[in-house]
Amino acid sequence: MTYDKFNQFCNSLPATTHVAQWGNSDVWKVGGKVFAIGGWGPSDEPAFVFKTSDMNYVFLSESEGYRPAPYFATRGMKWIQQIDSSKDKDENLKYYLTESHRLVSLGLTKKMQRELDL
Repeated sequence: MTYDKFNQFCNSLPATTHVAQWGNSDVWKVGGKVFAIGGWGPSDEPAFVFKTSDMNYVFLSESEGYRPAPYFATRGMKWIQQIDSSKDKDENLKYYLTESHRLVSLGLTKKMQRELDL
């Protein structure tokens, strides 16, 4: 997936906002909380960071093309970085981005969820 397609997809999710920060990475938030980052790759290839469930974290940590996300994982957070941006992983990435958005949304206050119509 390219960064343009990543940004288009994240923008299609409900109540999202975009900022460029942390080395000019594309940072996507819901309710002011980060759910996805495009950037921080170990090379010039696109790389994407997202929050996961405990089970997906274990699975992806051991899968080719993924690794625990720098910074996040060292602090005990369940975030993964996809470092293989080949086209055959696009559908999986869309699933994980949607799931990350859902997980972060669930962590918002009930009031904030109502305000954002989530």
